[in-house]
Amino acid sequence: MTGSALAFPTPASLGSLDHYIQAVNRFPLLSAEQETELGRRWRNEEDVDAARKLVMSHLRLVVAVSRNYLGYGLPQGDLIQEGNIGLMKAVRRFDPERGVRLVSFALHWIKAEIHEYILRNWRLVKVATTKAQRKLFFNLRSMKTSSHALTRDQAAAIARELGVKPEEVVEMETRLSGRDIALDPAPSDDDEHAFAPISWLTDSGDGPAQILERNRTEQDLHAGLGRALSKLDARSRRIIEARWLRESDPATLQDLADEYGVSAERIRQIESKALKQMRGAFPTTS
Repeated sequence: MTGSALAFPTPASLGSLDHYIQAVNRFPLLSAEQETELGRRWRNEEDVDAARKLVMSHLRLVVAVSRNYLGYGLPQGDLIQEGNIGLMKAVRRFDPERGVRLVSFALHWIKAEIHEYILRNWRLVKVATTKAQRKLFFNLRSMKTSSHALTRDQAAAIARELGVKPEEVVEMETRLSGRDIALDPAPSDDDEHAFAPISWLTDSGDGPAQILERNRTEQDLHAGLGRALSKLDARSRRIIEARWLRESDPATLQDLADEYGVSAERIRQIESKALKQMRGAFPTTS
């Protein structure tokens, strides 16, 4: 079952959130018998029209639930649409034979989707990643009796009630009372000498164009080196590789002199001639 299959209205499709709320409040409520009949049609026959009616009759429930989460600063229209996804999941799993009304069953799914949306979008930095933190996140605001910071006794009382540690309560209160700071806020008349946080995050490294140019230069040099070495005789190539291309412990002139049974000066002459011969194979730069 998908949203497109049910084709129920959204705030955007009705032009405004107020129009949407007015529209869903006009949808008729279902009696227990109607709900059971529609649930059986959906479960046994996959009757999409039956599922649509179940969803439409409970859209006002999503609106009501969404009002409980307006304090997080997120658009109510977004909260409603996420809650509607939870409602559709509830209808998909609804068993009319259990004797439980859909409104009670759907509440869990609606709240779960809204919770996930809030946790994904309330802050760039996640504030609730464990089960205990999620519990604190959604209960701490309502349990505080004032806007002042919690005392040690108040934090301990809340911790006992929620089954968490007092220090976790204090930490969550601190995180909830913080505010996100824009990296690059809009300038104002008073900010002539101010620095935005993004000013301290400047990347001094090379940009994509410089990196690409450097990589191409390295590729050209590598290809040129291969061509240059291919033009040398075996002894000259061995001397260049041993003297210049080893990553560690390059050979000395005397090492190679002993290897070939000649003087170190002779090795130096061969090396010099080979280097001159190789220069013509490398790309020139402007």
